[in-house]
Amino acid sequence: MDKEISYEDAMRRIDEIVDVLEKGQASLDEALKLFEEGTELTGVCYKKLESAKQKITEIKVGNEVEQQ
Repeated sequence: MDKEISYEDAMRRIDEIVDVLEKGQASLDEALKLFEEGTELTGVCYKKLESAKQKITEIKVGNEVEQQ
């Protein structure tokens, strides 16, 4: 993905892709392109979730240190 996309926008696009693929509304070539796009978007979402998880962990550790 060349441009930055929000987690929410990526998930919306994944939902659209899944809908098209499940309904069989795409040619084989288009289905392959959509599958590739969906795979890339899944990776983007995973990275964003991992980043959020890391930030939460850092905040929790920081709060625990401050409380001691």
